[in-house]
Amino acid sequence: MELLVLGDSISAGYGLEDKSGWVQLLEQRLKRQHASINVINASISGETTSGGLTRLPTLLERYQPRWVIIELGGNDGLRGTPLKAMESNIERLITKAQEAGAEVLLLGMRIPPNYGRRYAEGFFQTYARVAQRHQVSYYPFFLEGVGGIPELMQADGIHPNDKAQDQLLDNIWPQLESLLTHTDS
Repeated sequence: MELLVLGDSISAGYGLEDKSGWVQLLEQRLKRQHASINVINASISGETTSGGLTRLPTLLERYQPRWVIIELGGNDGLRGTPLKAMESNIERLITKAQEAGAEVLLLGMRIPPNYGRRYAEGFFQTYARVAQRHQVSYYPFFLEGVGGIPELMQADGIHPNDKAQDQLLDNIWPQLESLLTHTDS
């Protein structure tokens, strides 16, 4: 069975040593606990919800995943993408995955406050709204316990470093494990 990770630089392991990103750690954990699950990391640095939407149909057809983790939107926020466009893209990502028979885990994100409080809050709330509307598993802030902590971030202050990767996986593990065991039959 396949688990597809559709993300941006955080899931692609930007700036990290090979095999040290949270997706690689997930793959190792799943080999120990759910040996029949194969992880496909289709994450690309700089990816937006629009780019993910363009690539997703081919990925779904090629891999036919049972589960899809969507970790996109951060680059949309950093580019000031209109929130309605981002929300529509995330909804379409979820719908396409569900129509292909996959269970979805949506990972929420926050953006720096320098984009304005209204935009930053609206951005954060978009994930919860979409997750509730489509009744998918959801983790509100993927960088919880990592973002804004200098010793866990790379020099750019945007990307988590090697030391943060276990925390990222641990953040989402309860939701993911519940999803896997609920549909692992």
